[in-house]
Amino acid sequence: MTLSAAPMVDLGPEHLGSAEFRQDYGVRYAYAAGSMFRGISSVKLVTRMARAGLLAFFGTGGLMPGTLEEALIDLREVLGEAHPFGMNLLCNPGRPEREQATVSLFLRYGVKHVEAAALTRITPSLVRFRFSGAHHGGAGAIAPRQVIAKVSRLGIARELLAPPPAGLLTSLVAEGHLTPQEAEAARQLPVVSDLCAEADSGGHTDRRNPLVLLPDFLRLRDEAMSEYAYTKRVRVGSAGGLGTPEAVAAAFAAGADFVMTGSVNQCTPEAGTSDATKDLLSGLDSEDTAFAPSPELFELGAQVQVVRRGTLFAPRATRLYQLYRQHDSLDAIEERDARILQEDWFRASFDTVWQETRRHIAASRPRDLERAEKSPRHRMALVFGWWFARTTRAAVEGDTADGAEYQIHCGPAMGAFNRYVAGSPLENWRNRHTDVVAHTLMNGAAEILRERFAEMVQPATQCRSTIEMSERQA
Repeated sequence: MTLSAAPMVDLGPEHLGSAEFRQDYGVRYAYAAGSMFRGISSVKLVTRMARAGLLAFFGTGGLMPGTLEEALIDLREVLGEAHPFGMNLLCNPGRPEREQATVSLFLRYGVKHVEAAALTRITPSLVRFRFSGAHHGGAGAIAPRQVIAKVSRLGIARELLAPPPAGLLTSLVAEGHLTPQEAEAARQLPVVSDLCAEADSGGHTDRRNPLVLLPDFLRLRDEAMSEYAYTKRVRVGSAGGLGTPEAVAAAFAAGADFVMTGSVNQCTPEAGTSDATKDLLSGLDSEDTAFAPSPELFELGAQVQVVRRGTLFAPRATRLYQLYRQHDSLDAIEERDARILQEDWFRASFDTVWQETRRHIAASRPRDLERAEKSPRHRMALVFGWWFARTTRAAVEGDTADGAEYQIHCGPAMGAFNRYVAGSPLENWRNRHTDVVAHTLMNGAAEILRERFAEMVQPATQCRSTIEMSERQA
């Protein structure tokens, strides 16, 4: 008996995921490097990816408007219109004017692609960006700007898959942010062009399981396509935990239209953080992360995933939150604890820290100063926030004096990647250029899927041949 050979699979990295994603963003792979806070996903990182025909998003979070505009000018001068790049839009419900100003900059400099993060609701600024320039064409409503929303909760995902609320569109037209024609086109389109299911990741995370979250989002997408009769398919991607080709292959096998990496890009020559931080990251294992209080949402008790190994940030941040919960003011903290904080951790008195913090608030958000002056407990949170800001700055700048307290947002994907490249030239982070990381993960994922497919097809072919022979003999 001669068995028919299993079919050869012509599957390369450029075949994984959605062809429409690659076309709309003008990229080689259905792959993106996600944004990282304070420009850690830097101009150099975004430029390197763009020149390789790959998509990356500049990290706008925590940057002042002037710094952000400088980055936009640099990107436009270097890349022009020929190369794809994107910007992060951080949802900021507490300071909507900052979000609005960011979108105004994006529109002024012709940004076409945005990664929206930290979304708890649909914001006017997000809708304004998405539908500026929207119009009706031969195939229906068209929005020329792409929005990838990175979320982890079904409720907000469902809202993003629907058209924007009618009342919000009316307000944007009344305020002159959208034309009546743009608003009319928006009524026939989803708020986002792409939805990214963010599983367990660095920084803020809901610690979701990717193989639970992604199928949920895919089903939500299919329901929305049916309910709203969209003519263009909303794409669903996967983020979080993508540090090996196996993980990337699993995401595509589970139905992802694209993948978005995060932590692994922080340990590359192009990342806008210090060599000291990269040295630390390149030595991590997948178990070397921990959860600590969030600097931005400290008073709410939210947490972020950070590096545990080699830094005291997580236990010290946790201790600060415990003190905040136990006391109503700085004056109420026990003398021994107060002395340790001021002499060893802050290396400054509470009063010195508060005066510096007060000047910053008065200059950047004067409306918040009144609450701080009236509430000793809120003032304590702001003084503790000064320490959080210093730990972030120390990690980015490589300040050796504060090296024991580096705050580095990171997920277990970093350690997984370190294990994967151990013994290869990529063990040294100085060889891990961002596009090389992308090629490594995508080529590896394609190879794994080719092998797995061949392994599955060969037994099926043998079984089919055996059945056919048995039928002939019968």
